[in-house]
Amino acid sequence: MTDRLAVPRGHVVLADADSETYTSLRRRAVSRAERYEIGRGLRKRVPRPTLGEWRPPVGRPDPVQLIMESHEGRLGRLVPIRVGRMVASPYGYLRGTAVVMAEDVARLPATGITPVVCGDAHLGNFGFYASPEQDLVIDLNDFDEAHPGAWEWDLRRLVASIWVAGRQNGSGEDDCEAAVVSCVAAYRTEVRELADQPLLSRSYQRLDADRLRASASDETLRAEIERAAKRARNRTSDRALPRFTEEREGRRRIVEEPPLITRVGPGEAEQLAAGLDDYLATLAPHWRRALGGYTLVDIAHKVVGVGSVGLRAYVALLEGSSADDVVFLQLKQARRSVLARFVHGDSAWHAHQGQRVVEYQQALQTVSDPLLGWTTVDGRQYYVRQFRNMKGSVALDSIDAAALADYAGIVGHLLAKGHARTSGASMIAGYMGTSDKVDLAMSRFARAYADQTEADHQALVKAVARGLLPVQHEA
Repeated sequence: MTDRLAVPRGHVVLADADSETYTSLRRRAVSRAERYEIGRGLRKRVPRPTLGEWRPPVGRPDPVQLIMESHEGRLGRLVPIRVGRMVASPYGYLRGTAVVMAEDVARLPATGITPVVCGDAHLGNFGFYASPEQDLVIDLNDFDEAHPGAWEWDLRRLVASIWVAGRQNGSGEDDCEAAVVSCVAAYRTEVRELADQPLLSRSYQRLDADRLRASASDETLRAEIERAAKRARNRTSDRALPRFTEEREGRRRIVEEPPLITRVGPGEAEQLAAGLDDYLATLAPHWRRALGGYTLVDIAHKVVGVGSVGLRAYVALLEGSSADDVVFLQLKQARRSVLARFVHGDSAWHAHQGQRVVEYQQALQTVSDPLLGWTTVDGRQYYVRQFRNMKGSVALDSIDAAALADYAGIVGHLLAKGHARTSGASMIAGYMGTSDKVDLAMSRFARAYADQTEADHQALVKAVARGLLPVQHEA
């Protein structure tokens, strides 16, 4: 997949060369050695220590204003909940402000190597879910902002989130630095190893729960992985029935929990039902037939996440041949990626933003939900997935500094795997090399951007206190 980035300061922009999308197989093969040397050559244009630079540029957009602009088109009654989740902590703020960080990192030094990136690769966006074979795996698990872009953008967001989360957990600055270095070193090592593998072999690499537990060297992290995996295995549609539904007049209905779970009107329900019918056509034939055997029973609006709060999101209950044969589907509104305006040619590539999310999720994950698809409802674009397919995550507030460093290495490995699946692995490996120069540079950036995040969070808190944004705090 070839792309061109709006990269500042005269840096070159490269078409990736590892696994481009071609209309023909008849072409000159570019060797790994050649691609590696291209990456090495980029060090002259973008010296590796420059990746550690961060200071607020003159004319930096006001973060509070960017947040307010991002509320346009959202459900106004839910905006106070979103603001409440962001003001709760600097980490909550970072989770909800991919738009702010995109503005910042897109103007920093970049190599121009452009795989498909997550776009929101913070520490909380890695987690468990079920493979089509019902194995519990861990990988990137949020793709609302996924888009071709600079690999550095994802790595910057990840390391900044590690430092912010570490501080929130009471880790010292040395501990935060150790965690970030662990993450970047794992990314660097993994992308180099994958670059030496055949292109198809990279697509089979995955990390399941058992391998994850075995790979964790810290006892605290191993214990948390076991707890998180056990919780995730219980998060299935049939187990969700007593939690989310009730019987009324002989019919099962989703339980309301205002303002987080609310009913939809008859007209909206009919539009959503039609949208789900259209969604079936986006599935592979087997899964289309299997899911087509279910009947839509009920649908409700459900608030999810932090950054997504206020966008339209629904949970649909489908019933099969018996009362306990159920599937919960989630419809989430998809809007243009926050990275898109920093990448030329976006509008021509992505006519449907739900389709963008689905296809890039499948590109970055080794295995994906087989019920991933997309649809349009009332002119708005959505992607659809299973709501309860053993989703779960490691509780960051339950791990100590040593466990954080161990886990940071794991997610660095997972991010590298995702990038290497799409393109540019040999060039990224050539640029990073085998030394720790990028590790240390990203550590400097992470610390400086953690300071920036805390300052921006305080600016938001003050704006809320002045009444510029509405807020609703949750227990």
